[in-house]
Amino acid sequence: MREETFVELQTPPLPYYWESGCTVFRTHDRHPNRRQFGLFDLLFVVSGTLHIGENGKEWSLAEGDTLLLLPEGEHYSVKPCERETVFYWVHFEHALWREGRLAQEDAVTKPLRSPFDAPKAIRIPKQSRLPHPAVAFDTLQRLIDLPIGEFFWEKQYLLMRLLALLEDKGFGVTSTPATRLAEKAASYLQQNYRDDITNESLAEVFHFHPNYVVRCMKMRYGITPSQYLLQFRMERAKQLLISTDWSVDRIAEEIGFQYSTHFIACFKRSAGITPLRFRKQHWD
Repeated sequence: MREETFVELQTPPLPYYWESGCTVFRTHDRHPNRRQFGLFDLLFVVSGTLHIGENGKEWSLAEGDTLLLLPEGEHYSVKPCERETVFYWVHFEHALWREGRLAQEDAVTKPLRSPFDAPKAIRIPKQSRLPHPAVAFDTLQRLIDLPIGEFFWEKQYLLMRLLALLEDKGFGVTSTPATRLAEKAASYLQQNYRDDITNESLAEVFHFHPNYVVRCMKMRYGITPSQYLLQFRMERAKQLLISTDWSVDRIAEEIGFQYSTHFIACFKRSAGITPLRFRKQHWD
């Protein structure tokens, strides 16, 4: 029985994209050492070999290898590159995560008994080798080519595509029509979260019965489309409360609520406190 180390990201909320790039190390260059970085650092090696360690464990990553470095602890260079090494990197944020080990045959057949149980979690292998690296590299290049400070949702979508590639590769999850429909519905909800979306209108977009769309979403994410939309709106509201000085009324309108009183009630049920108290906690 072979065990795999994985990192599990509870959803929703979805992982939040920060930045990405492609780095070329010449001979004798090293990966930077970081302690308590605060962001996940996802590496994809294009050529050469990258020698890197994290919290006492070491890897030598070759072409097509990936590694997910954690936001906590320390990662560091083990030794310099022996030849030119090219790799992509993606930094993203996610608050609800854990690291663990899982028997390979249990990954699909035995659900985890924890608050992170599938299908509410994205399970990414700590280290893996992609069977078709070009697919990932193309997605990474598309991500890098988007202008800085623009195309927020496109960047979020491409990040999720990368994580889906790793999840499918790492644990043998077969992409079924139901899974693909759920993921398309989730992407549509993210891109149109300001609109008044019902199960019926969502079903019309994808030409399926509303009940089938709901079943697919519950199978993949553990919640209905309306619950997914509400939780996504709440996460967007938290971002706006922290990053802007907008009024509660403006934020409510921005995320798709017709009445701010309804937004305040939903936010309080979700976060346990009012929007203004949430802002005060993060601004003080």
